[in-house]
Amino acid sequence: MRVARALLFALPGLALFVAGQFHPPHLTDATSHTWWTLHVTGLFVFPLVAVALVLLLRGRRDPVAVVVVLLAYVYATAYSALDVINGIGAGYVTWRLGPGQPRPDDLGSLFHIGTELGLWGSRALVAASVVVVLDALWRRRVWALPALVLVPGAYLVHVHHIFHPEGAAGMGLIGLATGWLAYLGGGPARQNSRSAGSSMPRSAS
Repeated sequence: MRVARALLFALPGLALFVAGQFHPPHLTDATSHTWWTLHVTGLFVFPLVAVALVLLLRGRRDPVAVVVVLLAYVYATAYSALDVINGIGAGYVTWRLGPGQPRPDDLGSLFHIGTELGLWGSRALVAASVVVVLDALWRRRVWALPALVLVPGAYLVHVHHIFHPEGAAGMGLIGLATGWLAYLGGGPARQNSRSAGSSMPRSAS
């Protein structure tokens, strides 16, 4: 069950890692169909990264959980807007224009607003990743160390979207980190109480 849970939590990031291998580096008439169809699929996957982060803290009502939920919401909303505007919208318009047709100036305006929204979304993803990792280190200590790759993974997505190779690798790291944390399980908070007859803190099981 722990392995199945880990795979389920890792799936959104790993799926986007695979999608990144097919993401065209530039939007042109030749790549436009792949561009917009890939983002149609991504529209249903990008928010699942936020869902995975939130579910890592399910059942909790402490400030850390509230902050992660809010940041994950900002990421899911703003990054979906990037996906719709720059991915589906701009890609579809370019495809419909056909070969040899100049792209209208308004298409550049779409990219501008979509990129700005996406940057806010990816910043929220980086921030949520930092909070999740710090919380995991506090609760799980050395066992949470592999999850540190969540932060550079989110940063790579912030800088490179899911473009191959850096952005795709970033999503892969996010998938691996969320899968590992799901495998560890939520577990109890780090306990500071002392066992009877012992001067050593009791470790989380």
